[in-house]
Amino acid sequence: MSKNSHKLEFKETKRKKTIQLAILSDLHWDNPDCDRELLKKHLDYCLEKDIKVLLNGDTFCLMQGKYDPRSSKGKVRPEHQNPRYLDAVVETAAEWFTPYAEIITVVGYGNHETSILRRQETDVIQRFVALLNHIAKPISPVYAGGYTGALRISANMSNAIKTYDICYFHGSGGGGVVTRGEINLTRMATMFEGFDCLTFGHIHELKETSLRKVFLSKTGQIKHKDVLGLITGTYKDEYKVGYMGWHVERGAPNKPIGGKILEVTFNRKETGVETYARSFNFPLL
Repeated sequence: MSKNSHKLEFKETKRKKTIQLAILSDLHWDNPDCDRELLKKHLDYCLEKDIKVLLNGDTFCLMQGKYDPRSSKGKVRPEHQNPRYLDAVVETAAEWFTPYAEIITVVGYGNHETSILRRQETDVIQRFVALLNHIAKPISPVYAGGYTGALRISANMSNAIKTYDICYFHGSGGGGVVTRGEINLTRMATMFEGFDCLTFGHIHELKETSLRKVFLSKTGQIKHKDVLGLITGTYKDEYKVGYMGWHVERGAPNKPIGGKILEVTFNRKETGVETYARSFNFPLL
């Protein structure tokens, strides 16, 4: 498989299997506005429940470098205020995420990481993943994904292999206060065919949409396919109490904090394996 296409395999043989996957995006982990306390609670929850995690871009903020026109001295954590700014972010992140290396499956790119690649000619995601694997030495390695990619969940259902395919895309555009990403999701649904779940972040919303697509089978029959659309929120609380700042002054709303947990149930019956999927927000912890 290419580096932006990966598989999660569950080999235990059962007639019914429920699998959960946490989809998080827009952590902006190195930004002082990142709610690390909540992020840690959510990752600890996944660790306790053995829920795998997909990080769908903008894991890092990375805007405070010397040549970045967006930089602000007030938006740098103390441990990153040194001449090795990007190195410090990567190294401290690898240490912080080490306890969760066993559950993190794929780390995708967001516009913040690709901006650094263009401006500074260094690949922060590749460096982070390599260092995390080196320090933590997880049984299942953490993989670097793409800005867009595929993750296939594969389950052995009484010797019948059933799959559930996820298309992740970090996202683009601004979302819109009223539509809150529905147009973006509809556009994504026209671009990516055959997937069971479409998910993106970037616009810092948090919602689920059910889609139903019609297709013609190989035998010439009209069939329906249920597709789950997920938009994931952020862990960067820019609004706070609305006092001031770029987010507040441009009239942007208070954005939902957190990610989504995708739950896929495979149920083997005489007529075949039925698949049911839903998502939910993290519980209050």
